[in-house]
Amino acid sequence: MSDKFISIEGIAKRYGTTTIFEDLWLGMRRGELTCVIGHSGCGKTTVLNILAGLDVPSDGAVIVDGKAIEGPSLDRAVIFQSHALLPWRTVMGNVAYAVSSKWRRYTRAQIQAQAQIFIDLVGLTGAEGKRPSELSGGMKQRVGIARALSIEPKIMLMDEPFSALDALTRGTLQDEVRRICLTTGQTAFMITHDVDEAIYLADRIVLMTNGPGARLAEIVDNPLPKDRARADVHRHPLYYAVRNHIIDFLVIRSKSFAAEMTGKPFDPRHVPVVRPGVIENSSTPDAAARVA
Repeated sequence: MSDKFISIEGIAKRYGTTTIFEDLWLGMRRGELTCVIGHSGCGKTTVLNILAGLDVPSDGAVIVDGKAIEGPSLDRAVIFQSHALLPWRTVMGNVAYAVSSKWRRYTRAQIQAQAQIFIDLVGLTGAEGKRPSELSGGMKQRVGIARALSIEPKIMLMDEPFSALDALTRGTLQDEVRRICLTTGQTAFMITHDVDEAIYLADRIVLMTNGPGARLAEIVDNPLPKDRARADVHRHPLYYAVRNHIIDFLVIRSKSFAAEMTGKPFDPRHVPVVRPGVIENSSTPDAAARVA
């Protein structure tokens, strides 16, 4: 990929004699939302923590916008599984605290004005004076999203941010994140176990083999249209081809990948990119020729 904005270059993570993952190579474009899926123990969260600068790789490096990651930075915002809000601060106070951390010379009025932009963006207008104890789980995560976006990061890192929410709230927040990323051009890296969430949100879905010794096995280039709507996703002719491909990997191939590749050439620097259901270079006049 010639237009890499984020470049993961040969990273590995070891604890004593145990190798969690090794030789991971991945490039991401500016403005792209990338989801990583894999079974527990493959090192997904560790990869995210390395991107955040909260952990360091045993080997390799991560380059963001031409600079190697050497520690935490306000250029990279993290949305955790739990809301991680300061309980004694209001909605405005939590978001304003993040703003003041990045722009220390801002006046109080400037800080609140910047915070208000993102409180409005996530649909919390009118709740500025409420504390976390007065908010629902979904509202708390909205505050977390507003806080992350308010510092205008180069990358938004999301570690299963909706996993603890009920289905309706989860869907609403997925819609919000997708709308925000499309509107702002935000670059995002997300971990999820939810196949449908990945298909709906991601431009590309990265499949990791089981750990220990996990690798990147495949990159699914999402063939669904960029402007897809939730109500129409499952009706798209390629939806089930993508979904079945990912589930087949998670159920079968993630466990057998190492055996499959024994004796076969596999270059971790060039992980295969697939578009399930699409026949490349087809003479079929349709925009996407479907396979059975």
